[in-house]
Amino acid sequence: MSVRLAKARDAPAIAVIWNRIIRETLATFTTVEKDADALAETIRTEPKRWCVATVESVVVGFACYSQFRGGPGYAHSMEYTVHLAEAARQRGLGRALLTAIERAAKAEGAHSLYGGVSGANPEGLAFHAKTGFTLLAILPEVGRKKDQWIDLHLYQKFL
Repeated sequence: MSVRLAKARDAPAIAVIWNRIIRETLATFTTVEKDADALAETIRTEPKRWCVATVESVVVGFACYSQFRGGPGYAHSMEYTVHLAEAARQRGLGRALLTAIERAAKAEGAHSLYGGVSGANPEGLAFHAKTGFTLLAILPEVGRKKDQWIDLHLYQKFL
């Protein structure tokens, strides 16, 4: 297993992983699936902000980050995403991806990382507790998906 910077050619594999999570889980509040071509363009535009985890050259997970909110005042605060294929979980790949984007964000001048985790994602909540993030707030019933109200847990880590 290895972690490397993503390339545009990884976009279809990233879309497969992300879209399964969008369709089948409450880990993300969106219902709009990701387009591989749009992901490829984003990776080309911001190549240092995307990493993939591979096992035997097959993409099994990804991480990315972007500015937390719009405007120059937020230029040093980043929000990130980490997702793994089902078969890639519990192997240390999520932690390896997070470490890679923490380093990249810090090198870019980021001061802190934020993660918004669905309250319906117990694995994501446990992951944040293990990786040094501080729970800042729980926003009750801020998301809705599959006829359920879902809390958002907001985490932060200073870099």
